[in-house]
Amino acid sequence: MRSTRSRSSVGRFASATLELEEDAAEKMEEPKEDADALVASEPEEKGEDTNEEIPVTELLKVLSIDLMKSPSGENRTQHHTDLYQSDDFIFRRGQNFQMWMTLSRAFIPSTDKLHLELKTGPLPKVSKGSHVIIPLVEALQDKRWEAALVGQDGDRIKLSVNSPATAIVGRYRLMVETDCGNSQTISTHDYSNDIYLLFNPWCKDDAVFLESEDERQEYVLSDSGQIYYGSEHQIGVQTWDYGQFDEGILAICVFILERSGYLPTGWGDPVNVVRVISAMINSRDDYGVLVGNWSGDYSDGTSPTLWSGSLKILREFHGSNGTPVQYGQCWVFAGVFTTVLRCIGIPSRTVTNFSSAHDTDVSLTTDIYLDEDLDPIDHLNSDSIWNFHVWNDCWMARPDLPPGYGGWQVVDATPQETSHGTYRCGPASLAAIRSGQVYLKHDTTFVFAEVNSDKIYWQRNKDGTFTQIQTEKRTVGHFISTKSVGSEERNDITHLYKHREGTELERISVETACSYGSKAGEFSSSTSEDVSIEVTMNGEDPKMGQDVSLLIKFKNSSSKQRKVLLHSTVAVIYYTGVHKVTVRKDKTKVTIKPRKVNPLEWKLKYEEYRDQLIDQASLMLTLTGRVSETQQVLATQFSFRLRTPDIIIVPLGKAVVGEKMAVKILFTNPLPQELKDVIFHVEGLGISADRMIHFGDIGSHASVSLTEEFIPTRPGLRKCLVSLDCKELTHVHGVADITVLEKNSSDP
Repeated sequence: MRSTRSRSSVGRFASATLELEEDAAEKMEEPKEDADALVASEPEEKGEDTNEEIPVTELLKVLSIDLMKSPSGENRTQHHTDLYQSDDFIFRRGQNFQMWMTLSRAFIPSTDKLHLELKTGPLPKVSKGSHVIIPLVEALQDKRWEAALVGQDGDRIKLSVNSPATAIVGRYRLMVETDCGNSQTISTHDYSNDIYLLFNPWCKDDAVFLESEDERQEYVLSDSGQIYYGSEHQIGVQTWDYGQFDEGILAICVFILERSGYLPTGWGDPVNVVRVISAMINSRDDYGVLVGNWSGDYSDGTSPTLWSGSLKILREFHGSNGTPVQYGQCWVFAGVFTTVLRCIGIPSRTVTNFSSAHDTDVSLTTDIYLDEDLDPIDHLNSDSIWNFHVWNDCWMARPDLPPGYGGWQVVDATPQETSHGTYRCGPASLAAIRSGQVYLKHDTTFVFAEVNSDKIYWQRNKDGTFTQIQTEKRTVGHFISTKSVGSEERNDITHLYKHREGTELERISVETACSYGSKAGEFSSSTSEDVSIEVTMNGEDPKMGQDVSLLIKFKNSSSKQRKVLLHSTVAVIYYTGVHKVTVRKDKTKVTIKPRKVNPLEWKLKYEEYRDQLIDQASLMLTLTGRVSETQQVLATQFSFRLRTPDIIIVPLGKAVVGEKMAVKILFTNPLPQELKDVIFHVEGLGISADRMIHFGDIGSHASVSLTEEFIPTRPGLRKCLVSLDCKELTHVHGVADITVLEKNSSDP
């Protein structure tokens, strides 16, 4: 894959469209038959015209091909593709598959010749690996495209076919060319035998090989998961339907690759593939799947908080022939990204980083600029710290990096900063991030800053210059979380991203990384101070519609009394850390006795913030002050989220495939005000198709109940997901596990 895109976004889209049109034209030129009919070309002329010399009955024709592609068949089960709700032939590279072929007469190995051809993309070329010629050999050898005759029954022959573990993934057209030894060749193609080739985490020679079967079950085969959100002090969880095996989703994932404008010649390398998909999940510069929107106004689309799965998003994108879907935010981008990666065979997990920094100037630090009075200088404060940010880890070898940097890699589809001119991020090696080796590609500098940058406060001097007045070393990158393997528990993987905070190894990593940053000469990791400040929750997490209580702790480690004039500002913020509106400012004088901790209670009434809240209901308390005796500057920020209520889902009766069942949905409005135009969104893989319920208004503190009926289509443990959206309250959801029985089966 090219590391940069030289043409404009319009040019890329036009190129992608042209390639699709060429592909369509190529198909249109071939004879059209019923889906089950085999298309056979006329004998090709080689040298002199010999059509009249050889009786047609002696020509070797392919009448039908049986790829044994039933989901329960040998090929699909051995290739771990039996979960795909598709009649297509789906197999994984680096592994053998079987096929039967019915011919017009018995195959004579001594005189007849036969080979297979696979073509992918609009301009297939043998030299580029997109046009594959598979010869018929006597004995198969590993790591190459070959076919061998392993059985014959009259006019039927059975072939065993090998594929290399480096083959291009995607959709192929399968053709068979026969030659009966008289310079007469016949090429056949049947659209119903087009095939999908995927990455293979079960194959040791594949770059995405994952050794643990439990991890393969979780990171490749699990079609639902948990996405974490909120803040480091209040971690929330939402169940997400990935649905990578649902009907038509594989075709849509390949469609996304084809829409990228890149030819498939680089699609054998997972590094290239994840960079393409990272760019294509967002719409910023290549007309990708999702439009990002953090404005709070989603009137012409769907609120990001209303989505609970990837399927509707992907089907809407595909059904509109590639019109981006409105709208997404980071967890939506990551959820869809997980679906696509798992669908094509790349192990992937959805990861949440709490207190996630957004470094805009490649300084590898998060910089806060204050004026002479310690008030923030808004137009200079382009760096921000998101309450949380969601991205993806994917598993692969990295032969393009020094040894030791393979394994989990960060990829991110949320459009924050460009990478080589395109809104994408990764793959960045977790091992490189942990050690501060930010010069290793791709986009390791940006990810390092997200998880381990120091937060530096700068104060403007009278001459316009700035002085570094305080450094917070433990502010960024907390509780990095993903779903545990084989359970619904949260797995804290912070240790994979960085050494334990405050250790010598962690400080070495930070200093190593910052030496490659844009402010390497100004970075200093040491400050002297004898007064510290810490903010914590005072009691239970604050709930939406109630007053907030925090506890500010001042610690004086000196042997003398200290006095501080504390400036406090509380603002409503987007979860990205972007300021919306200030709701209160205060000044407080604090006296701290020697070697003591002085607690100060801070309160915010509901009436002060009720009319200003936006998505995620996030607020930030900014504290600044100066110690009068030493002139030490104190500065810190504390973000918190107002907890929203859960939706309760109660299954009614037994769930059986093909039989009507119902669930009761219960919700209580936590606010002392009416909720207007409430929408409930209900879905569940194998239980219910996506549906929107326009409920109407819900009164102050009112409880509502509604019953929804549906007919399950698939057995097993399923999840019913319900979310709620309205202007006054967002990010409200609920989940219930439902065990669906096969028809006529008894209760377990």
